[in-house]
Amino acid sequence: MATAVLLGTLDTKGREYAFVRDELTSRGIEVVVVDIGVLGEPSFAPDVTSADVAEAAGSSLGALRFAREGSDTRAVALEAMQDGAVRVIADLRVAGRCDGVLGLGGSGGTALISAVMRTLPLGVPKLVVSTMASGDVGAYVGSSDLCIMHSVTDIAGLNRISRPILRNAAGALAGMITTAPTAETDRPAVGLTMLGVTTPGALRIAQRLEDMGFDPIVFHAVGSGGRALGELVDQGILVGVVDFTVKEITDELFGGVFDAGPRRLVAAGEAALPQVVIPGAIEVLNFGAVDTVPVTFRDGIRPLVRHNAQVTAVRLTAAESVAAARVMADRLNRSVGPLHVLIPTEGFDSYDQAGGPFWDPAADAAVVDELERRLRPDIRVTTIAAHINDRVFADAVADAFLELVPLAL
Repeated sequence: MATAVLLGTLDTKGREYAFVRDELTSRGIEVVVVDIGVLGEPSFAPDVTSADVAEAAGSSLGALRFAREGSDTRAVALEAMQDGAVRVIADLRVAGRCDGVLGLGGSGGTALISAVMRTLPLGVPKLVVSTMASGDVGAYVGSSDLCIMHSVTDIAGLNRISRPILRNAAGALAGMITTAPTAETDRPAVGLTMLGVTTPGALRIAQRLEDMGFDPIVFHAVGSGGRALGELVDQGILVGVVDFTVKEITDELFGGVFDAGPRRLVAAGEAALPQVVIPGAIEVLNFGAVDTVPVTFRDGIRPLVRHNAQVTAVRLTAAESVAAARVMADRLNRSVGPLHVLIPTEGFDSYDQAGGPFWDPAADAAVVDELERRLRPDIRVTTIAAHINDRVFADAVADAFLELVPLAL
């Protein structure tokens, strides 16, 4: 029988958790209820008590319990309960009693529950019903496959609005954990980065990798994609990386919204994985809607493109593009594995081509010069007189990766 774990605060939301528990059991799902509440006593007996969770964190519920909301012990208590819940869930997984996790929360509960869920492997169903779901949920989801459902009402009572939403949540988790698993491929997995403006070339490479017997895993280079790539590298899932779109370092450097953090272009190199790296979209800086673009980037010097209603692209100046290339080179210089850098001299993305809004041959040439000058002498660099999305360039990238893989396997 499939088993769902309900993770949450039974002292403040016990009635709602009991409702979801009953909805799951009515669907033939076994339920394990894990209480992480510290304010008071649970409204029904959980399978794993908050005292058990506190003990798993090396503490005691009495030491963590605080008498009122706003107590200065709150942060310490939540951190300890999070650590304990991570251990409890891990033990349940080992015991075969956690096929998926569901939680209900406001701001604090969502933060705690989602942090625990993010420690679970990709593919394990994770669903949070939250009052925070209609805003920026990046901090809760991170680079995981966590699902977040808007509760509409606060998690405070059962009524004509909350009942169907909670019922739907139970049904969603039941559906996810009872879906028959398919056999995973045993082909070696390769990370591949892509953005809308590098899609044609990236898709061609993905097809070539499949034809070569690899399992290409494509990451959208919007910040979360780069972080997910790094995490799969750290988990040992990937045998190599084709980093076709490095523009997340540009957003990190200049304050854009697609920032993947300081380990971008570092993780694979530290892991000694074979890499083929291309300066895809390195001159593109992204913000949200047009009115969110900082005034300093709306100076009439840098071309600006409204990619869609929620994404605006700004073209870096030549000096800024060189600065991004410098960061790219410096991070790649830390690599200890096989590395080949390929550079298309006719443009780095669909904006950056003859007649395109970001076409600036002089600025692109400066990027090429900086990469060739700054990369370590032992790193192979190949320039190709083609656009990044040209078939001939994509095939050259795929061929370069195939040459590197035997060096590392």
